[in-house]
Amino acid sequence: MKQFMDEDFLLSNETAKTLYHDYAEKMPIVDYHCHINPQEIAEDRQFSNITQVWLGGDHYKWRMIRSNGVEEKYITGDGTDREKFQKFAESLPRAIGNPLYHWTHLELKRYFGYDGVLNGDTAEEVWNLCNAKLQTKELSVRGIIEKSNVKLIGTTDDPIDSLKWHKAIKEDSTCKVKVVPTWRPDKIMNIEKPTFAEYVSSLAKASGMEIKTVKDVCAALEKRLNHFEEMGCKASDHGMNYVIYNPASEAEVEEIFKKGLNGEALTQDEVDKYKYAVLMFLAKQYAKRGWVMQIHYGTIRDTNTAMFERLGPDTGFDCIGTPNCAEAITKFMDALNQTNELPKTILYSLNPIDNQMLDSVIGCFQGTEAAGKIQHGAAWWFNDNKTGMIDQMTSLANLSVLGNFVGMLTDSRSFLSYTRHEYFRRILCNLIGTWVENGEYPCDMKTLGQMVQDISYNNAVRYFGFDV
Repeated sequence: MKQFMDEDFLLSNETAKTLYHDYAEKMPIVDYHCHINPQEIAEDRQFSNITQVWLGGDHYKWRMIRSNGVEEKYITGDGTDREKFQKFAESLPRAIGNPLYHWTHLELKRYFGYDGVLNGDTAEEVWNLCNAKLQTKELSVRGIIEKSNVKLIGTTDDPIDSLKWHKAIKEDSTCKVKVVPTWRPDKIMNIEKPTFAEYVSSLAKASGMEIKTVKDVCAALEKRLNHFEEMGCKASDHGMNYVIYNPASEAEVEEIFKKGLNGEALTQDEVDKYKYAVLMFLAKQYAKRGWVMQIHYGTIRDTNTAMFERLGPDTGFDCIGTPNCAEAITKFMDALNQTNELPKTILYSLNPIDNQMLDSVIGCFQGTEAAGKIQHGAAWWFNDNKTGMIDQMTSLANLSVLGNFVGMLTDSRSFLSYTRHEYFRRILCNLIGTWVENGEYPCDMKTLGQMVQDISYNNAVRYFGFDV
């Protein structure tokens, strides 16, 4: 029996061990998509305790604790940080097979030097150990980033954001990591939301112009795109329930926009026509600028109305939706491709049923702008686990070119989540190593080593065009 989480954790054969320890392990990290707060990097925040860095905003952990019947007081409520940590520690041992169990213990090993197991009985010991180390500069926000060998972080930012914290980081010669914004325009797309008119007003203020038409929306967005580009932005990110293909005339879209601005009821067809028009405009802007367009889709959000009204969005009540987007994806991409305005694109579906579909779609629209111009993104959210990663990479290898894959991202709100890159790299090396050990690929370590280093780091740097 192997020891729990030893140095060869998840590495089941000699080729896998060589690929990981000799090639992948020490590669830097480009975390091109996450949800961390750039202000905390600019100010080099020092966390007071492990609950703040681990449980504040982490809906993965919240869902797991709730599943054990714990009162919300000890999850997002007014329980003390120590009480919340205790409930997490007591709940964790039941989560066998859940990546949270592995992530938690990897983080304890890598950042706090703790080789034990977290549970209700060890919670006090772990609490004291972690909190003491969190008071040192080694585990300030920048200390964690440096210790993790992170070279670049791509945050997620609204078009109206001033990006003042990105500017502060850029001008701070003591900060060793590059932090670039990622354009997230969901709020200007969501015309059906009751907050739409208020957001349009905020966009008008941020762009310094009146917005009365869709043409004005596009002009305002272009101004903000220019600002993001000046701050080093290389990518957009769109969160969508489903991918849309629903073209309409300019006149029809303008009428829909007026209704939405006035708070009038819209049909789903009208909503989709407006969203499609804005998405097409933005996609063409990305292509012109050489940006990467990321599309995350397949989510049903805020399913629990009572909890949504109590806690708001992004609190652990979203789930996998039924996919039905193949025709829309291909028609959307084809419309852009016909005019040579299809940007580099990464597609992520929350539903793993879409793996093979996406891997067949990306092969239809590759181009010379980059190796793997159209990407099937890393296993996302509910698929961000050992099985999900293996399935996503196996499908990508079967139907496309695994060697061009841009690899892992944390998609996280926690600065300790960089061990997810280690988790991914171990799974990647074991997958490739197993194929080699089975005689399915030559034991050419020069080629194999370069491949895992590319997937771990180099491909993302080249694909996004990051200056690191």
